[in-house]
Amino acid sequence: MKNHIILFILLAITLTSCTGNKTLVEVKFEGEAQGTYYAVTYYDSKGISYQQDIDSFFRAFDQSASIYQKESIISRLNNNDSTARADDVFTYVFNKSMEVSEKTDGAFDITVLPLVNAWGFGFTDPMKLDSSQVDSILPLVNYRNVKLTDGRLVKTNPAIKVDFNAIAQGYSADLIGQLLESHGIENYLIDVGGEVLARGTKPGNIPWKVGIEKPAENADDARELNTVVNLSNKALATSGNYRKYFIRDGVRYSHTIDPKTGFPVNHTVLSVSVLADDCISADAYATSFIVMGLDKTKKFLAQHPELDAYIIYSDDSGKLTTWSSDGLSQLVEAVTPEEK
Repeated sequence: MKNHIILFILLAITLTSCTGNKTLVEVKFEGEAQGTYYAVTYYDSKGISYQQDIDSFFRAFDQSASIYQKESIISRLNNNDSTARADDVFTYVFNKSMEVSEKTDGAFDITVLPLVNAWGFGFTDPMKLDSSQVDSILPLVNYRNVKLTDGRLVKTNPAIKVDFNAIAQGYSADLIGQLLESHGIENYLIDVGGEVLARGTKPGNIPWKVGIEKPAENADDARELNTVVNLSNKALATSGNYRKYFIRDGVRYSHTIDPKTGFPVNHTVLSVSVLADDCISADAYATSFIVMGLDKTKKFLAQHPELDAYIIYSDDSGKLTTWSSDGLSQLVEAVTPEEK
């Protein structure tokens, strides 16, 4: 799935805490899924680990939404398998994708997969693309050319393929949250490859702390925190251009493709963290804002108060600079030496 920036989760090492007549036990585990990591922490009076349930969930989720699974629903629909039908997961993610595409005027577009593959960021070898080759692929990229009818993916061109990598991880975090809540768990933090969902608080009404990574110069540079966000009953997702890229002929190409130009985005925004009520929205808009750039994102946020963002970009002198909307500014705090 999409290679996101790792958000460092800063947790107090408190195993039990008394709240009223109940003793809350910290349950904490991590694993691998969707080509990345996941980490779950929650407080519960029973202290039961639901890791096996979550691992089973990821396997089922991938069978619906992963383009890397040959027999997944999305792969079969992409390959025009007439017997394939969308399930509830595919349908929800598809409909949410269409909603975000409309609101962002196509900055978010799940039909970008042919370009992602051509540039070498999918599951095919990269091509050395020029403008004419990009132009030949662009007709396949337009979210308005696909629709879901009676569980079938209807395309204007059978070569069109959809990709949920920029949104599915966020939705998986939301679904894991629903799983925990079905067991009566109200206070939890879920991180799926950097897409974070927080509900409730830690004992003592202490908000969860989530770090946003400072953009690195090189993909293998050590990770360093840029800032810390206090989260409660919100989701935070980050997308960036500095960990996944390639350099050819002295030009650096990021993994985020602009669906309108067909080329990797090339502007000053390095990282966008989006705060939303649910993680699927935070995930999708984080990618959208990387494509849109700083000025368009600011205008968009002014019209959508349900969203907030923290943006790291390079100023005219090349210095790292940050901008935050009002809602997120209230949750941000400086990084302590220990947290770095």
